[in-house]
Amino acid sequence: MTSPSTPATLALERAGVPFVPHVYEHHETATNFGEEAAAALGLREEQVFKTLVVSVDGALAVAIVPVANRLDLKAIAAAVGGKKASLADPALAEKRTGYVVGGISPVGQRSKIPTVLDASASDYPTIFVSGGRRGFDIEIAPADLLRVTEASTAAIART
Repeated sequence: MTSPSTPATLALERAGVPFVPHVYEHHETATNFGEEAAAALGLREEQVFKTLVVSVDGALAVAIVPVANRLDLKAIAAAVGGKKASLADPALAEKRTGYVVGGISPVGQRSKIPTVLDASASDYPTIFVSGGRRGFDIEIAPADLLRVTEASTAAIART
């Protein structure tokens, strides 16, 4: 399989950020996209990160957490200076990012949304995030992901 061209890969190429594309077979019956990616790529779930769009006090934010964990809504709210967070409506998340749920990449989104990467990402030389479509992840150094998304880091995941 060849690597797809997505807004994420184009943004990384424009920024000169190195990444490794990983294509895998996505099954239409899968509902936990991150776990599917980890299993298909033979990776530990702690190294594969899911991109979640949340609403914090009515404004959108992006949280990037390991698929092995859950998002701590209080922690993401605090990380972006808010009080209350909830998962964003999927249709709104798709509209604002330009990606479909299950393929939302933190890179190359349609509009600039404050982004927070879980602090555990620094435990790995590279992490895996969605490349912008289901069945496609990109491997990237956490520092490069932080730079290209202008993200901050915080402990936003819980087990």
